[in-house]
Amino acid sequence: MPDSTNTRAMPRDAALRERAAAVIPNGMYGHQNVHVLPDNFPQFFSRGEGAHIWDVDGNEYIDYLCSYGPILLGHAHPGVDRAAAAELETSDCLNGPGEKMVELAELLVDITPWADWAWFAKNGTDATVYAATVARAATGRGAILRAGGAYHGSAPTWMGLERGSPADGTIEYSYNDLASVRAAIDAADGDFAGLMVSAFKHDVFIDQEMPTQEFAQGVRDLCDAHGAVLILDDVRGGFRLDIRGSWAPLGVDPDLSAYCKAIGNGYPISALLGRDSLAKTVGRVMATGSYWYSSGPMAAAVATITTMQETSGIAHIHAMGERLRNGLADRAAAHGLAIRQTGPVEMPLLIFDADDADAKADLFTLLEVPRVRMFSAELAKRGVYMHPFHNGFLSAALTKEDIDHTIAAGDEAFAAVRAQFSDDPTPETN
Repeated sequence: MPDSTNTRAMPRDAALRERAAAVIPNGMYGHQNVHVLPDNFPQFFSRGEGAHIWDVDGNEYIDYLCSYGPILLGHAHPGVDRAAAAELETSDCLNGPGEKMVELAELLVDITPWADWAWFAKNGTDATVYAATVARAATGRGAILRAGGAYHGSAPTWMGLERGSPADGTIEYSYNDLASVRAAIDAADGDFAGLMVSAFKHDVFIDQEMPTQEFAQGVRDLCDAHGAVLILDDVRGGFRLDIRGSWAPLGVDPDLSAYCKAIGNGYPISALLGRDSLAKTVGRVMATGSYWYSSGPMAAAVATITTMQETSGIAHIHAMGERLRNGLADRAAAHGLAIRQTGPVEMPLLIFDADDADAKADLFTLLEVPRVRMFSAELAKRGVYMHPFHNGFLSAALTKEDIDHTIAAGDEAFAAVRAQFSDDPTPETN
């Protein structure tokens, strides 16, 4: 277990940050830049094993971020690494793909009841952008509906070229609000090509929200009525919530489903699954990349999925998530702190009511969310890596001992928050 003595020096991390600042814009970029995180969060890491990671200074942490989602079975999983290494030994980047591409496509179609084909790339953004392209090509229309505040990748299709600029050809609706979907369809004025929807609502530092049955079936029916394509962005939820796809428990099937993150347990691969009715469109709409056909990541994906099936990995992650959520709720209540834990237990998010998070849901004001920042910093001191405002990800490598260590660390972190914010009102009890 990680050291809980709170003495975590990071001199090597500081030196690397100084070197990086001289040769990398802003010292780091993208979502893995820690400039908005507490000061004791390391920027650089040296290794991972199972559910634990070590920074470059040797400090150990129980990992509840899992590289922002890709690690599903645990870091350095021997079965996955062996499968990838076997392909690398014979060179996995050739003039064409290897046998593993067909094997992986067959596996994905086999475990996904509604899907007839699979397409592969490297990043989640590759898959979601191509899904929008396919929807437009198949329908001959241009507008893609997307939930306001939803993240589907860093391409202009979803984010715009500048902060605050509109994304290309998209119209926003509100998640779990069918009336707003109908209004967006009306706004498209006959140009409705497709609707992109996340498996659940996971906007940054906003209460995560699971889809209602009415909403899921409603968007399915509306797409059918208008001849549009329903696209499920399962990049975050895929293979953690249900091996068949995150909306399978709702009984609602999309026309296209985008996967990435957990599919290869850290190896770079994404996938788009689709119906036979869209296969001809995919066959004629060009999208490719020199590294998209590499066999190593495809072998890793086959090993990851089959291991999850053989070990009941999803059930184990769910059980660990329930244990963690219940334990943290109990410890917060013991210290008289009102918190919210939302979304699926496999991808937890913890918010302090007193932080008034909904009013600060802006990437540029996250430094103003003091309680959860202090809580995550106190956890880091005690060897627990839990992001302050991005939803977490649990891996199948977590043990009861890991969870219990985290709950104990959480108890001390809640105590520190209560001491710092002693004037906060205590939650009402029945």
